Amino acid sequence: MTASSRAAGVRCALMRGGTSKGALFLAEDLPTDRTERDALLLRIMGSPDPRQIDGVGGAHPLTSKVGVVSVSADPEADVDYLFLQVVVDEPVVSDSQTCGNILAAAGAFALERGLVTATGETSDVRIRLVNTGGLATLRLQTPDGAVTYDGDAEVSGVPGTAAPVSIMVEPGSAPLLPTGNLVDELAGVAATCIDNGMPSVIVRAGDLGVSGTEDPADLEADDKLVARVREIRAAAVAAMGLDPDLDATTVPKIVLVAEPHAGGSISTRSFIPVRVHQAVGVLGAASIAAAAVLPGTVADGLAVRSAGDRVRVEHPTGFLDVEIAPGDGPDPVIARTAVVRTARMLFDGIVYPGPVR
Repeated sequence: MTASSRAAGVRCALMRGGTSKGALFLAEDLPTDRTERDALLLRIMGSPDPRQIDGVGGAHPLTSKVGVVSVSADPEADVDYLFLQVVVDEPVVSDSQTCGNILAAAGAFALERGLVTATGETSDVRIRLVNTGGLATLRLQTPDGAVTYDGDAEVSGVPGTAAPVSIMVEPGSAPLLPTGNLVDELAGVAATCIDNGMPSVIVRAGDLGVSGTEDPADLEADDKLVARVREIRAAAVAAMGLDPDLDATTVPKIVLVAEPHAGGSISTRSFIPVRVHQAVGVLGAASIAAAAVLPGTVADGLAVRSAGDRVRVEHPTGFLDVEIAPGDGPDPVIARTAVVRTARMLFDGIVYPGPVR
């Protein structure tokens, strides 16, 4: 096949960030028109197709993600990061949420593409999360003036080790408690609606007749449970002021919580929103940890607090540690949230989109 007989390629980096994998692009390498951009990304990722066999998507929501990075016009940020979830089996590209795992990769990508210059043994990258308006500071290892992926940091649910990426999250404009309440009744179930980076609905697993330690596939196969989760989510979008079209948005996440069973602080199973997460999202974990440390939430009484500010969020393939500190004063406020992830470049080159359908 000659270059003239195939579709024009697009510069792309495939990267693992935390427990997710996605395609990273410079904004300038994609169409500025949203409709054209989304159509191109569907062809690149291979959607809609449950196998994504004709694209670089991995046939699962955790591996069908896109990050779009550009120099930021915001004086408080170095780069802008737009997260896009490419639905595997539907022709949908959603910007209704952000992703903290791909955020970890976006910082390294910005250094790789020269949008940010390394400043020493470690380099801080200030990132504006376009989806939410929030800000995050990433600290990356940059010996010899370039980002490195070699290191001894472990991320539960990821084989091997890599260089640590410290993510310090600042809240966006959304209120921590979108309904103004620590507990609401949604579809007949007590729930805490919370947004410490990811709009989430925290529900006790026992209130839905499950233990909260099941395998994700077993939860997905429980038709009665899936229907209840959808009912709760439908009630939540109205209460939280979110997009009421459940099929067009991926938030809020419905998180089932239970007492820890592996030495952590709290056990979780997260509907994201239909499939059940094989681990837990970074910003999802930040919201879960916030619910765990605030008195009066549905997680209060289930969570086990360790010394210091660490909350260990157990998930199906391990755990995620969140450093979180409530603010002083009578109102529920989170003063500090930080997590450690790792990221790795898988390939950097040209991706060729499939044919126009």
